[in-house]
Amino acid sequence: MTLSQKAFSLLQYPLPQHALSRLTGKFAQCDNPWVKDTLIKAFIKRFKVDMSQALEPDPTAYATFNDFFTRALKADARPLGEGLLSPADGTLSQFGRLTTAGKLVQAKGHTFSVQTLLGGDKALADEFLNGSFATVYLSPSDYHRVHMPVTGTLREMIYVPGRLFSVNQATANYVPGLFARNERLVCIFDTEHGPMAMVLVGAMIVAAIETVWSGQVTPLSGHPQRMRFGQPIVLEKGAEMGRFKLGSTVVLCFAKPVAFGNHALGATVQMGQSLATPTP
Repeated sequence: MTLSQKAFSLLQYPLPQHALSRLTGKFAQCDNPWVKDTLIKAFIKRFKVDMSQALEPDPTAYATFNDFFTRALKADARPLGEGLLSPADGTLSQFGRLTTAGKLVQAKGHTFSVQTLLGGDKALADEFLNGSFATVYLSPSDYHRVHMPVTGTLREMIYVPGRLFSVNQATANYVPGLFARNERLVCIFDTEHGPMAMVLVGAMIVAAIETVWSGQVTPLSGHPQRMRFGQPIVLEKGAEMGRFKLGSTVVLCFAKPVAFGNHALGATVQMGQSLATPTP
């Protein structure tokens, strides 16, 4: 770890993380044409965003920066592969089996527990103790909608309050238990391959997290909130399940072991490409 990475991580502790994120969210929702067009064009230039894949390629056609950031892609931009799919565009920062103690790898020298990640429920965490996990980091230039790796029926959704550290690799290398400390939305699905957890992790300046079944998630208290829905919510493989208003990370947990094939740590992945193969 470099000294600059360490300093970047340490400086985040005293910052008013939630206040900064709310302020950023207000700018991102501004519909003043000059403001939003200036922000969007500067962002495209800075992060080399490929607008040719966007359903609406004209940057000025978006009502707000948030609308641009969560833009839809053309129907053929992300063909679906075989097996379990990558839920998002990004970097495959970690993947593998959960340890016998129910730990996931965050970065070299850092692990965190699946029980803490999922909101503290031991019975729920125990369903995943023999399983596998994958962490996909979405950079600012990536497509920011999150899709289903496999067809699933939503069992419950759990909002877990927390900090809002940055989730880039520098912070992951230094802040212990990063993904289990940050604010996050845990979505538990039952699939043909057993239970699957999709954890959408909040981060510094992430203005909001949305799901297709409940819209923007609005915290009601400083405690974990468990939500179930009256009607079955079934999402097909490849269907959108949520989105980040500004970037973050998705942590996937599978109750059964899966085979990740030839993927390498740090590999670039796209939503819809084959990520893993279920084991019998």
